[in-house]
Amino acid sequence: MDQFTINLMFVGASFALYIGIAIWARAGSTSEFYAAGRGVHPVTNGMATAADWMSAASFISMAGLIAFTGYDNSTFLMGWTGGYVLLALLLAPYLRKFGKFTVSEFIGDRFYSPTARIVAVICLIVASTTYVIGQMTGVGVAFGRFLEVSNTTGLLIGACVVFAYAVFGGMKGVTYTQVAQYCVLIMAYTIPAIFISLQLTGNPVPALGLFGDHAASGEPLLAKLDAIVKELGFNEYTAHHSDTFNMVLFTLSLMIGTAGLPHVIMRFFTVPRVADARWSAGWALVFIALLYLTAPAVGAMARLNITEMMWPNGGIEGGAVTVQQIENDPQYDWMATWKKTGLLAWEDKNGDGAIQYYNDQNADLQATAEANGWAGNELTNFNRDILVLANPEIANLPSWVIGLVAAGGLAAALSTAAGLLLAISSAVSHDLIKGSINPQISEKGELLSARIAMAVAIAVATYLGLNPPGFAAQTVALAFGLAAASIFPALMMGIFTKVNNKGAVAGMLAGLIVTLVYIFLHKGWLFIPDTNSFTDADPLLGTVKSTSFGAIGAMVNFAVAFIVSKSTEAIPVEIEELVESVRIPRGAGAAKDH
Repeated sequence: MDQFTINLMFVGASFALYIGIAIWARAGSTSEFYAAGRGVHPVTNGMATAADWMSAASFISMAGLIAFTGYDNSTFLMGWTGGYVLLALLLAPYLRKFGKFTVSEFIGDRFYSPTARIVAVICLIVASTTYVIGQMTGVGVAFGRFLEVSNTTGLLIGACVVFAYAVFGGMKGVTYTQVAQYCVLIMAYTIPAIFISLQLTGNPVPALGLFGDHAASGEPLLAKLDAIVKELGFNEYTAHHSDTFNMVLFTLSLMIGTAGLPHVIMRFFTVPRVADARWSAGWALVFIALLYLTAPAVGAMARLNITEMMWPNGGIEGGAVTVQQIENDPQYDWMATWKKTGLLAWEDKNGDGAIQYYNDQNADLQATAEANGWAGNELTNFNRDILVLANPEIANLPSWVIGLVAAGGLAAALSTAAGLLLAISSAVSHDLIKGSINPQISEKGELLSARIAMAVAIAVATYLGLNPPGFAAQTVALAFGLAAASIFPALMMGIFTKVNNKGAVAGMLAGLIVTLVYIFLHKGWLFIPDTNSFTDADPLLGTVKSTSFGAIGAMVNFAVAFIVSKSTEAIPVEIEELVESVRIPRGAGAAKDH
């Protein structure tokens, strides 16, 4: 049986499962559509939250970014996991205690203002739409490879599948679908990693194998990788090369962006009790850790495998892989397959019959390049988003493992896309239409408007996904920055301060606008190519990249909110009592000095 047929079997079986669950758990009321009837068990919710969270950025893109950058991109791991701790401790239980369906509804009621609710909807839609672009990018990569079609065709097919099960199932259907998707994606991520770790280090635990010895040479795996990439003119894998200030800002932006993401927060509205919200966050961290502890090993081992494939004779002295090898050796079949997607390319620039892969921007390597007659890096395109999906093929693993990874990559991208689209549709139908435009709308009409909003969001995300502003994880990082700058400060101030409605509205608008403008200046207005004035290689403010600006946007939000609030009237007494009741358990007495 050929690989294409095996891929179709795995992907087809997983999709049949997802759509079957969505039909079985089809939402019949607004409570089931928005919050799954508030009857989800904490362990189930933790698993669904993990699937919702571990998107195409985590499954498909993150290991690729770590593989080709090394230590500096460990910020993705630190920021995203750290944000869950903030969410579990500072937000989830209080928001669940408030008892609303959506983040925007909480902000509207807490800040006693329809305007605050509408502004929150705008912030939510902007952040979530940017996030969906990253997911649809991953969907296009995965479908393109495993259906052996172009990236564009893969993206369009993926959009149709998302529409099929997200629009009808609502939160109830999405929750149980995501439990199944988590099981698929975690197996798809860890099983190949175990195989590769055994091949390279003899250790079945990838996280331990990363710090073990390379089986073939006997030297530490990371030391061997450092030596190979340095020989080819790339930065040392385990060393810190980027700007530390930007690195700190980026990590902080991911952390507070995580705690402010509406599609994740919505999951904590689905559990029966306040205590279950904390337990859900704890279980989610456990399930997420299974993948995040494996990702650094996947990145490092894949980089080593790729480099050794491009230099199969022991490095520069032994010579690069030949064009004939790539075309005729079954071990290199994966390159031809990925070339069809447009995400991998090579060119024999100097006509010597070999493909030299090296850093042609490194001045120290120019003398070696000239002496060998090289005409520049001939691996002309290696999209970072293909690394995890190509990893089993690069390592020459069994066909069924490749099929499993196909299903896992699609599960990761589709699960988060569904959660984000649900957050967008809830904001439009429940907060905008029912909350502001037509409060008398029937439940049936509200469900219909939610599904129409979701369909429109899919169409917009698909269109923008055709020309994303970066790799999947980089695009997602922009969304985290927007959530960090707009939603997180409003939630924190709503729970722990006495900021009034005018301060909250002014803060959200200031944080969102300043961050959005900074991103557009670097990534293009509305992400349209070639409309940017700066780049992340040469940013507007010192070393602060567009992906790191969310932390500064959050500071602007807090500052503007407090200044405006102090300059205007105090919050009403009943709102002050409401805030106190959310934070302090009912019946708790004052602390006494013994």
